[in-house]
Amino acid sequence: MNFKEYFNLPETVVYLNTPGNGLIPKESLAWRKKWEEDFFEINGLLRDKQPEFIQTVKSTVSDFFGAKTENTFLTPNFSFAYATLIDLLPDNFTYLVLEDEYPSLQYPIVNRKLKHFTVPVTADVETEIQTAVKKYNPDVLILSIVQYISGLMIDLNFIKKLKANHPSLLIIADGTQFLGTSVFNFEESGIDALGSSGYKWLLSGFGNGFMLLNDDLRIKLEDLNAGIPLPTVAMWKHKSILDTFFEPGHQDTLSHGTLQQSLKFLKSQGMEQIQQHIKSVSEEAYKLLLERELVLPFIRDRQVRSNLINVQIDPSLYPNLMNSGIKCFPRGTGIRIGIHLYNDIRDIHNFINIIESLR
Repeated sequence: MNFKEYFNLPETVVYLNTPGNGLIPKESLAWRKKWEEDFFEINGLLRDKQPEFIQTVKSTVSDFFGAKTENTFLTPNFSFAYATLIDLLPDNFTYLVLEDEYPSLQYPIVNRKLKHFTVPVTADVETEIQTAVKKYNPDVLILSIVQYISGLMIDLNFIKKLKANHPSLLIIADGTQFLGTSVFNFEESGIDALGSSGYKWLLSGFGNGFMLLNDDLRIKLEDLNAGIPLPTVAMWKHKSILDTFFEPGHQDTLSHGTLQQSLKFLKSQGMEQIQQHIKSVSEEAYKLLLERELVLPFIRDRQVRSNLINVQIDPSLYPNLMNSGIKCFPRGTGIRIGIHLYNDIRDIHNFINIIESLR
């Protein structure tokens, strides 16, 4: 399928930097322009309908990801949502985290001086996690579904099995480098809490994110904070105790509205079709990169692979790639690329040809 037509993409650009920030659909950009005009119209009513509008965004998010609306919290970004969640948990909990995790995922454990253990990232990372869970018996496992540097993707079936075998283990996941690329149902995932920012694969720009909880964790958090009185002020009377933590102040309708519009766009295109398109383009990329031995060894040896790839070429070639119209980013030992719905086979061939000319 041709998804390029829905984005402002010039022919001279191969946009592979979605892991840094994704493009926004033309429809969402048009909506943003009209919304701002209407929002600031002196005789308009949008400013007075903020709570009702935010509730519609929650409904869209929960419906898209198979979560419950009452367990969905809108936040400025993943980092805020995650740090808030960590602060709601007992401070004597122990954590298990992958090595070289995204700083916003790992550092809140460090700067709060919480007890934690690390798991090495290898080709058999699921076995490493399983072994560490048995060894350390942590209260919480935290991980990114797709690692932001290497592109390693955790097997989602493994998460389901791990949760089934260790039902008391809380699994907190960052979906920022994953959500928007595949069909996903939170309630069936085995994950207890899933957070994400919207500015990458969800095509929603900055300033929006969310946290999804399952019923068990929501109830646990409510019980832990049962001694706190609920708000009585009229403007906050509708808030649950968890709302007062995750959604403490006014929320930007433009940012969250963009998330809503982009989710509607993705749904209209069909996530099954988007997933299949990304899969076919990614398979072509892996084929050509593996032939040239440009894939990280521990990614090469895995069956489950993501559409975020760390291409093993000298990071110093980054300016040359940018000058050639390839939007990408240096990360780790190579150049990181991401393949989304607005990429196609021709993009991959152009990228490979430019790499060959530079090498």
